[in-house]
Amino acid sequence: MSIDRSLKIKGALTRHRNVLSRPERIDALKEDERWQEGAGVLGLPKVAHRKSHAGKKTAEEKATAEAAAAPGTETPQPGEAAEKSTD
Repeated sequence: MSIDRSLKIKGALTRHRNVLSRPERIDALKEDERWQEGAGVLGLPKVAHRKSHAGKKTAEEKATAEAAAAPGTETPQPGEAAEKSTD
């Protein structure tokens, strides 16, 4: 009998969660300096918890990347390299 896919990966429980536990929310509030010591733990304010991911390159970054590539440094096609070496 095979093992279910969800049970194979050890880090499956470390994926992004939208809902934070109460201690996690309190830690986030402390980082934002929105938590006062001795305050009640019920009725906590909302805490934005966004998944971070790599963004797309902006047009300016693309232009600088293209400018960095010199026009004479193009890689030859495999067929072109063979033709030039036989001359």
